[in-house]
Amino acid sequence: MRHSIAVWLGALLISAATGASAAAAGLREVQALYLQIAQPERPVLSNLDPIPDDLGQAGAHLAIADNNTTGGFMGYRFVLDVVRVAEGDLQAARAALADSTAQYVLLDMNAAQMSELVGDDAARLYFNVRSYDDALRGADCRASLMHTLPSYAMRADALMQFALKKRWTDIVMVEGNAPEDALFAAALRRSATKFGLKIAAEKTWIFDGDLRRQAGAEVPLFTQDFGDYDVMLVADEHNDFARYLSYNTWLARPVLGGDGLRATGWDRVNEQWGAAQLQSRFTDLAARDMLDVDYAAWAALRAVDEALIRTKFAERDAIRSYLLSDLELAGFKGRPLSFRAWNGQLRQPIGLTHASALVAMAPLEGFLHSVNELDSLGADAPESQCKAFGG
Repeated sequence: MRHSIAVWLGALLISAATGASAAAAGLREVQALYLQIAQPERPVLSNLDPIPDDLGQAGAHLAIADNNTTGGFMGYRFVLDVVRVAEGDLQAARAALADSTAQYVLLDMNAAQMSELVGDDAARLYFNVRSYDDALRGADCRASLMHTLPSYAMRADALMQFALKKRWTDIVMVEGNAPEDALFAAALRRSATKFGLKIAAEKTWIFDGDLRRQAGAEVPLFTQDFGDYDVMLVADEHNDFARYLSYNTWLARPVLGGDGLRATGWDRVNEQWGAAQLQSRFTDLAARDMLDVDYAAWAALRAVDEALIRTKFAERDAIRSYLLSDLELAGFKGRPLSFRAWNGQLRQPIGLTHASALVAMAPLEGFLHSVNELDSLGADAPESQCKAFGG
């Protein structure tokens, strides 16, 4: 952890130094802001998956390095400012925005804080790199807020496509007691209906003891009254109890979600389509594995760079228009990434992974769409509740 912090501080010093050298060299500066509001720590039952201190920020620094490799030949340079404010301090976040001249802002905070902070601001472009919340892409969307992190709906649809492909139609679900668990469980229910599946039975996880000692006794009893089924869905966004379900359930059945088969925007096991090279460069920078929030931050700034080059450094509205209509970003996922014009969500394949390998990349073969197969994941245009984008 100490080494990770040192690397992050080093990246900040490099960013400041390169910004100064850019000004000295007469290069055009592109200013970006990474704005984070600290979130409350949630007690967990395991210490196996600590949250990195530089989560998200490391991905942004990698994107800055990538952008400036091209910019050095084309006469421009990105400069990144990172601001972290205390938990719940929206006033400090607003002050940071007021003090910044950056037109491109990466938001690392919860959904309600993003909606409040962005409001109707049309002077900047904002990128959500932290929240999966479907409401941010739906009824609570903001015209200036783009999303490079996938939604709950996209992740749920990827899992349901896999279940349908495997003909696992007898489904049960276990839901955790965190607010995020409820949101993902709701997405799983909607997705089941979307793909003509049915969740036959559900249970809410109620135990708060030390499962490291009790899993072998508690989990079989908890799952016994499900009876027979094909697959178990788990809505446990913190992977708190889900890690103890596999191999402990009353019946030996596959687990989708949690520590079973995960649906992610990015995972360390992604190695195809040049991903190993991206992973390697990230590890050199941050001394850890790249996570989905890191990837979302990287993709946001890479998308801005692509738009600036293609539009010859046009104004903000033209950049937004390009992102929503013409962008094709190489994202190391096997298909070009683009933004949905109806809600600002980045179209992207969703990796279905376990701890050691990528199992599949959704959308899976056979799940077609009239325009773009990636739109089989998440809210499609006809079902979108977002009005801010003109839908």
